[in-house]
Amino acid sequence: MPFHVLTGAFVHESNTFKKGETTLQDFRDDVLDLGQTAIDRLGNVNDELAGFLDAGRAAGWKVTHTVSAHATPGARVSREAFDHIAGLICDAAAEHRATLDGILLSLHGSMVPAFCEDGEGELLRRLRAIVGPDLPIAATLDLHAMVTPAMVEQAQILVSYKTYPHIDMRKIGRQAGQLLDATLRGAVTPRTLRVRIPMLDEANAGRTDVPDTAALYTDAAAHETEPGILAVSVNAGFSEADIPDMGPTVLVTFDRGHEDRAQEIANGLARRIWNGRGKVGNTFLTPGQAAQEARDFTPGNGPLVIADYADNPGAGAYGDATALLQALLAAGAAPGAFAPMIDPEAAAILHRHKVGDTVTLDLGGKCDPSFGGGPLHLTGEVVHLSDGTYTGDGPILGGITHSFGPTAVFRVQGIDVLVVSLPGQMLDLQQVRAFGIEPDALRFLVVKSMQHFRAAYEPIAGRVIVCDSGALATPQAHLRPYTRVQRPVWPLDADTTFQTA
Repeated sequence: MPFHVLTGAFVHESNTFKKGETTLQDFRDDVLDLGQTAIDRLGNVNDELAGFLDAGRAAGWKVTHTVSAHATPGARVSREAFDHIAGLICDAAAEHRATLDGILLSLHGSMVPAFCEDGEGELLRRLRAIVGPDLPIAATLDLHAMVTPAMVEQAQILVSYKTYPHIDMRKIGRQAGQLLDATLRGAVTPRTLRVRIPMLDEANAGRTDVPDTAALYTDAAAHETEPGILAVSVNAGFSEADIPDMGPTVLVTFDRGHEDRAQEIANGLARRIWNGRGKVGNTFLTPGQAAQEARDFTPGNGPLVIADYADNPGAGAYGDATALLQALLAAGAAPGAFAPMIDPEAAAILHRHKVGDTVTLDLGGKCDPSFGGGPLHLTGEVVHLSDGTYTGDGPILGGITHSFGPTAVFRVQGIDVLVVSLPGQMLDLQQVRAFGIEPDALRFLVVKSMQHFRAAYEPIAGRVIVCDSGALATPQAHLRPYTRVQRPVWPLDADTTFQTA
């Protein structure tokens, strides 16, 4: 009889400083697919589920897929949303318990529900109560996971991405599936250990285009070739989630009898993260400095790409900060584009007009003006209207269709502002080209993203600069009111020390 494996995905990165809650509708607006629908939609793209299916086909598994649930990073996940999606996975585990051999999950590792501080640990605890202590559970994690003790206690196998920008989702899904299969066959008896470093996050947030940070992931992969070392994961952490267990971690999943070597590997990588805590690769410009760079830039090999780091929707920022746009307008930096401005109210107003109309409205800055600036009263021209649907063709979103919801391009003083209704960070060139914005025609292009934009946008850029607009994901951590993280912690506390086990 083939092994019967239950699969599912429940993915959210929660910014606990953001107002409101992430609701069930937010998952439906992004991705919430059930069973065969998810397999049809995501089974052959760069997604963990595709990697699970790769492993399952090679091993001859019977696969029961429950749900693929993803929402754009945002506020804490509501209890209704958590209970509903976790319930789909747990109910399926209960229904198939008699025939089930293993569970394989795609998780993030930084989900914070409204009612607790460890979403993944809570889901795994609920599953353990159903399937008992011994059934093998494997999970993939984002490189920015905040891994808790509960997660390593409840899942035998944990495997995180090794690239940022994240382009190895399918590969990591396949690796986790292969380790689960080896466990089911009795070839290995895995466990995972964890070392946490007392920092808010790794100095470069896990950037694999920064040599010192990239070396951590290269060496982690090399360790996986050692006897008995099954997976080595370096998690950069997520400093926008204020919980006791936040911070970078190193995980080693190892076979029975290899714990000492696993601990040695974890300690060594953790010490390197700590020793590199002051080596930051980015130079953060103010909005005024970035605007001057844009005004003076001469495009030859592509536009100046400006990353609005602090207003990254992928870190749970609101995506409606106006400080950088205001500076660009004041500097007369056109021609350029700004993508996106997440403002459903403005998008709705623009959709009540037609292309070519001149419109005056208040744009952006409506969620929390104290982070990144308040609304701008602007007059401009509607140059494009759309339902917001696009299909990616780059290394992260290639083949995957998403939507910004009702979307408009609003031209103000020669700057095309992509005004959208649903949140999303800039990952793919089709997020501008689908709406009539061609980067080659621009002097500058603002993208709201910290790092993922580089996979698609850096190759077409004449130059890349990074701006701290003062929005919710600002790298100035002292501006966020931490109350729950374990103290002392670097860089909030200069006297922080670190000792490995």
